[in-house]
Amino acid sequence: MFYLSTSLNYCTCPWLSPSVIINCFPFFRASKVCGLHIHTDRGEHLCKDQSVHWPYMQCWGSSRMANSSRTFSDVRSAVLSVHKNESAEDQICFYNNWAENYEQDVAILDFRAPRLAAECLSNSFEGDREKAVVLDVACGTGLASTWLQKNGFKNFVGLDGSDKMLEAAKRKGLYQELKQCMLGAAALPVQAGTYDVVLIVGALGSGHLPVTIIRELWKVAKPGGYICLTTRGDESNKEYKNHLELTLNEMEKEGLWSRVSVMEVEDWEKAVSEQESGYISGAVYLYRKSET
Repeated sequence: MFYLSTSLNYCTCPWLSPSVIINCFPFFRASKVCGLHIHTDRGEHLCKDQSVHWPYMQCWGSSRMANSSRTFSDVRSAVLSVHKNESAEDQICFYNNWAENYEQDVAILDFRAPRLAAECLSNSFEGDREKAVVLDVACGTGLASTWLQKNGFKNFVGLDGSDKMLEAAKRKGLYQELKQCMLGAAALPVQAGTYDVVLIVGALGSGHLPVTIIRELWKVAKPGGYICLTTRGDESNKEYKNHLELTLNEMEKEGLWSRVSVMEVEDWEKAVSEQESGYISGAVYLYRKSET
């Protein structure tokens, strides 16, 4: 067992080894907090009196209660940090500890992707919404499925790598099934050709899931099913976005699906990079799997 303790904060991450602590907790820098200790099962003490960015520590506070005093500066630190977490294990650890503050933070960020994706899909969906089964990949706390429910969809299955995010999603009572899995590392743990809708919002981008997961999304959709996905359009994500769009176009040329719509949005979410201001752009892509 690993735990980080100050007078106000702690977090747990049972798989973590001392060698990856600093990578998993990139906020060990900036202002000073005295008396910070890290302990492991072997009794090691690391980073005593380490420098810590105190506002960011609030993101890693008690997992029992969201922090009502979060500011845009706190959110900016969190978002920039998750983009730097390169390994899947680091990201899962990050999201486990962000789960309680996540919805509050994305509201501060004015993150519009869940609503925009739900609207894009709802405007084009031709089937029976009450019977359709939606696979929500990288479902997080369930924001996208919440919007789809408001648009008449009833049946949801969620996948995510973070058990704490899944716990938050479960509390919403939306999902008939929730599964934890290491997304992008292996095939999705669901049956091929099963879902009327496959949705992935917020997880396709630089520092997140690889573009190769797109073919997995296609595989698990029913013939005639819809695949809806999003990505950011900011400068740091341009290379990823170009690669994503190249893959989408290649799959259309292969006859795997047809494009239903692409929604380019200027005001996607508030910019967090020092090189950008105002809002960054983003896009929603909607495809329909070929019947044969």
